[in-house]
Amino acid sequence: MTYAIAQAAERSGLSIDTLRYYERIGLVDPPARDSGGRRSYTDDDLAWLEFLTKLRTTGMPIRMMREYAQLKGPSAANRRRQILMDHRTDVLARISELQVSLDALNHKISHYCTTVQLHEASA
Repeated sequence: MTYAIAQAAERSGLSIDTLRYYERIGLVDPPARDSGGRRSYTDDDLAWLEFLTKLRTTGMPIRMMREYAQLKGPSAANRRRQILMDHRTDVLARISELQVSLDALNHKISHYCTTVQLHEASA
């Protein structure tokens, strides 16, 4: 199945401008063109865009995404794997930091719940 750029944008959750930007900087290969010269995205293109979105959501810098995207063929597998493993390490560290912050929030919330209950009981 193929999708026009507006459909690809809607399905991927990215804007049309972002799709064009990703193409311009080499994150996505230029999509095929239909008989009218309009971009025509495939399911494989959408799967790649979904993966790129996950990389961005986890905080991977665009420059690393570009390096990853530009590595092609079997000889690139080791470098691609290393990029993902390094990024996974960063993501796990951020998750740990967030868990510590979440624990602090939960502690404060619990404190305020106790304080409110004590205040209401004495009123």
